[in-house]
Amino acid sequence: MLSIRNLKKSYGGNTLFEEANLQINYGERVALVGPNGAGKSTIFRIILGEEEADTGTVDRDEWTLVGFLPQESEDVGDHSVLEIATGRAGLIQELETILKKHEDEGTVDSQAYYEAQSKFDALNDPSVDAKAKKMLRGLGYPAENFDRPAKEMSGGWIMRAHLARLLVIEPSLLMLDEPTNHLDLMSLLWFQDYLKNYSGAILMISHDRQFMDEIVQSVHEIADRHLVHYKGNYSEFEQQRYENYERQNNAYKNQQKQIGELQAFANKFRSVSSKASQAQSKLKEIERMEKIEKPQAPKKPFRFQIPDPPRGGQKAVTLEGIHFAYGSHKVYEGIDLTIERGERTVLVGPNGSGKSTLLKLLGGELTPQQGKVIQGHNAKIGYFSQHRSATLNPNNSVLTEVLEAAPTLREDEARGILGSFMFRKEEVYKMTRVLSGGEKSRLNLIKFLVDPPNILLMDEPTTHLDILTVESLILALENYAGTLVFISHDVHFIKKLATDVIHVANGNAKRFHGDWDYFIEKSGAGNERAALTAE
Repeated sequence: MLSIRNLKKSYGGNTLFEEANLQINYGERVALVGPNGAGKSTIFRIILGEEEADTGTVDRDEWTLVGFLPQESEDVGDHSVLEIATGRAGLIQELETILKKHEDEGTVDSQAYYEAQSKFDALNDPSVDAKAKKMLRGLGYPAENFDRPAKEMSGGWIMRAHLARLLVIEPSLLMLDEPTNHLDLMSLLWFQDYLKNYSGAILMISHDRQFMDEIVQSVHEIADRHLVHYKGNYSEFEQQRYENYERQNNAYKNQQKQIGELQAFANKFRSVSSKASQAQSKLKEIERMEKIEKPQAPKKPFRFQIPDPPRGGQKAVTLEGIHFAYGSHKVYEGIDLTIERGERTVLVGPNGSGKSTLLKLLGGELTPQQGKVIQGHNAKIGYFSQHRSATLNPNNSVLTEVLEAAPTLREDEARGILGSFMFRKEEVYKMTRVLSGGEKSRLNLIKFLVDPPNILLMDEPTTHLDILTVESLILALENYAGTLVFISHDVHFIKKLATDVIHVANGNAKRFHGDWDYFIEKSGAGNERAALTAE
């Protein structure tokens, strides 16, 4: 289906990878992993023909249909969500382009117009609409949004429409670049289940280890400018990589010890006439050796201790008789909830059930129409979401923003923390006003961690983080002395941190005093997705 042979790509004097080989057969599920900047997206662009390799070949069967989901969506024009999901939007654009050329030049490519119109007519079929709606519902779209202009939706919802389009087309090779970034937990689990039965091949870049564990059968890692193949899912890859490193490192140490002993003999006896020939023989033995390179140790999560926040009361925050509605849409009617000091609680539930609303009510970001929000003694609440970039000073550098948030932090400590969250070297001097949305989100997260509240409310904190950074965040939050309430679509993150689960559905919040597995068991549902939708 797809064969990459001896691929090399450099930018300036920096070689991303060389002698890279990758074979994908029908039905295989493959993950491409490596640190940011290693060249994962570059390999995708080369496969898609958007970029040329320095050397090497990419061969694809001519009957292989490739579908690609990028990290960022393109302009959607005035097309509806359903037009994008069915694929009609792209053909409408193609037809309009042909007609516009006819207006400008007085000629029309009748063959191109006929082919585009035929494809459009084929997609203008009730069965295609039904399939697209099924995919949209699975990805969390409410039916009332199907006919809305996509430009009215957020970037994350637009990406879901494009993902639905790929699932409708069912390409024989599905290429996904960070497909879970814009999904909530419910839609992620649906998508995960769908891919398990997908008939085509899948090549993905992902920072969600649980998702990869469930889907992929092999992993290719870009490491030391080479593409290294491992069989198994992500967890099995990690174990094999560690074992390979230990094996190669032991071989390297043994060889260095042997070289040292041979060199020591030669140094000692090269001036002794009776031993000179033996000494020379030892030196030649060193020369003949095939030298083992010192392996690079797999990177480990950055460990840092979140400072202890001021101690709060036993009842961190309490909701009493809360009524809340968005206009005529009632979300909560008389809900009661108490969050205790030291709990690490995850909010889960169906799409649109009010998880983010509940988090904002706890944090004072929203004011209820009725009822009380009672903060505990000495409460200091911090609310983190992906959309709070307005809290950054546009005239500060990244480093200055962190140092101002925690004046007792040394600069080298700040740079270490920034590095672990993917702000490396000169990037710490970038002004916050030029940061991308993901960079602003990461910087806001760092500010919370270096000067923490004693009640930390987090809405999707792992979005825009790579696997190593997620692990760093987990290690930090495991030792956090305050109270944590969070929403996440990352099951691995939930499993590592949550000591309590609150299931939000139909205006109620049911507490489970246990971890994720306890919640699944006690819900009585047969699987994770069913547990989230249970009454």
